[in-house]
Amino acid sequence: MTRNLLLFAVVPSCIAMQLTVATITASGQEVSGGVGGVTRDSTSKQPLAQVRITAHSVRKGTDRTAISGPDGAFAVLALEPGLYQVAAAKEGFTESTTNVYVATPRPYRVDLLLAADNPPAPAAKTSPAPADSTTTAVEEELAALKLRIEQLEAALHARAAATPAETAAAAPSPSAAPAPQPTAAAPAPPAHVLPEALEAPDATTGVDNFTPFAFGDFTWLNGTPRNKDTVLDTKFFTPEVRFDTHYMVDFNQPVDHTMGGSTESFRSGEFQEEQISVGGDFHWQNVRGRVLYMNGLFATTTPRNDGSAGVGQWDLRNAYRYVSEAWGGYHFNVSHGLNVDAGIFVSYIGLFSYYNFDNWTYQPSFVSSNTPWFFNGLRIQWFPTKKLKIEPWIINGWQSYAKFNGHHGLGGQILYRPHEWLSLVFNNYGNGTDTLGNPGRSRIHTDDSVEVRYYNKPDQDKGVSKMAFSFTADAGCEYGGGVTCHGGKGGPKQDFLGWMVYNRIWLNKDKFAVTLGGGQMTNPGRYLTLLPPINGADAISGSPYFTANPGDKAHMWDSTITLHYMPKQYITWWAEAGYRHSDVPYWSGRGGITPPGGNNGSPAQYVCASGAPSGANDLPTATANCGGPGSVWFPDLRRGQATFSLGVMVKF
Repeated sequence: MTRNLLLFAVVPSCIAMQLTVATITASGQEVSGGVGGVTRDSTSKQPLAQVRITAHSVRKGTDRTAISGPDGAFAVLALEPGLYQVAAAKEGFTESTTNVYVATPRPYRVDLLLAADNPPAPAAKTSPAPADSTTTAVEEELAALKLRIEQLEAALHARAAATPAETAAAAPSPSAAPAPQPTAAAPAPPAHVLPEALEAPDATTGVDNFTPFAFGDFTWLNGTPRNKDTVLDTKFFTPEVRFDTHYMVDFNQPVDHTMGGSTESFRSGEFQEEQISVGGDFHWQNVRGRVLYMNGLFATTTPRNDGSAGVGQWDLRNAYRYVSEAWGGYHFNVSHGLNVDAGIFVSYIGLFSYYNFDNWTYQPSFVSSNTPWFFNGLRIQWFPTKKLKIEPWIINGWQSYAKFNGHHGLGGQILYRPHEWLSLVFNNYGNGTDTLGNPGRSRIHTDDSVEVRYYNKPDQDKGVSKMAFSFTADAGCEYGGGVTCHGGKGGPKQDFLGWMVYNRIWLNKDKFAVTLGGGQMTNPGRYLTLLPPINGADAISGSPYFTANPGDKAHMWDSTITLHYMPKQYITWWAEAGYRHSDVPYWSGRGGITPPGGNNGSPAQYVCASGAPSGANDLPTATANCGGPGSVWFPDLRRGQATFSLGVMVKF
């Protein structure tokens, strides 16, 4: 009851003060919204340059920062309405903190005084401290309203003190007739004015020009979530939820419903949950962390492609099976940001995101399907400018929970987005010895992409609203341990060359989109070609039916057409048709790739026609062990695969 009475007392006063200050704003005496002002030495009152300003949102727990200029002026713009704790910090000075309630779309003026460390400055009267985590929503609103009233009263008093004579002269007597309005004299400028950039913001007002890549809208990119808003956010945790359900038809009609050769296509003629993920981002006082749990088909199909778990003891594939991302780290206020994080990260190699909701198509081309989806190790992200990221990696290896042999993998990414319509990314990898059981073989790889949005009319009610294309090229090889990058002396050629290109057209204010594209891959030695799960084979077991020996060839190409319907930013309904081709039998045929009676537990051996293990991985011995010619079972593998699929994806 007491809180309700306080609200009835405070709210009308706040409304009256807002109406009064509207007049002040119109006369140009106050600038509000966002936060701007001048940093000064508390003793000499001289401006201080290179002071770091941090505006901390009490409600969301997020920070916006700026650096004061040579004249001490600063501006932190694009702040949402709410209560902010504004701190000024500079080496050799005691940090100064005050509270500001931002309520309008223009910067609010606040000057900050910093005292030298010796002697300490006398305590200054400050606004009330922000509410702690136990403060109720009503109490927080009351504190914010009270603070806003104090700010508005201070502005009124400052105006009255600046022009007392004008105020007295302007006040008419009760019986006096209205005085004529002056026509020539202009009002005198205030004693202290904000920098011109704050007084008259340019067309970019409201754009975050400090946070990396926040100057533009990059949700159009392939491999990037298209959500523009966060459903739920707190100052400590931002949740994330994903669901991905599909129905696929392989026109080869395998009797065991098993599809292979992909990181996205696993079962034919069935409804399946590809991904069920719950997690999110933690953030508090520059400490950060992220976890996204992974269930659905991804929890089984992703770990099977990692052979590093075959080195040593402990079941790493089960340890990490239900996690797609898990890392923690710290954000340093260096340049435009420096992050140092350790854990499991989603890989950038291949352009497409691990998560299908973020992509232009459902089934990516070979450059993405056959290159890593995750890295395990240390990541350093440095943002020297708002348009550039430089990111070194020290990791266990190429999509590996563990280290295959004696060397860690080293790599990194350079991401450059000079304009909202252009994104360039360069990934490189080396040093890793990532072949199971062959420590003398090393791997290098480069993955480079460009994405261009060449048409953008987002407000167009009908017709084309946006068009963009992406192009990715990959090159890599293995050398040593019996293979070479170029062939000749030292062993057969073992390399990877691939490319993919996609063009996407958005329609009807981005509610619909059509994407057409594809690519090709050449991979002699098959060291990056995904192994079909014949008899349950995986990256550790291998399979005699599809070997990855030096000199084994693999040349493949594919194409897809994809339709997206996106009625809301959190959901995508989709349909896709595609065709993939290989120069060697690779895709599941009508007979399937499962032995009679099911998997027999020995995927590294040939299978007898009875379904029993042959006890051998060479065909002559297996034939003899199984009972002679015709006694060995073979999977039905085809050179081509045509598919049609549809589904729904949700991301909050």
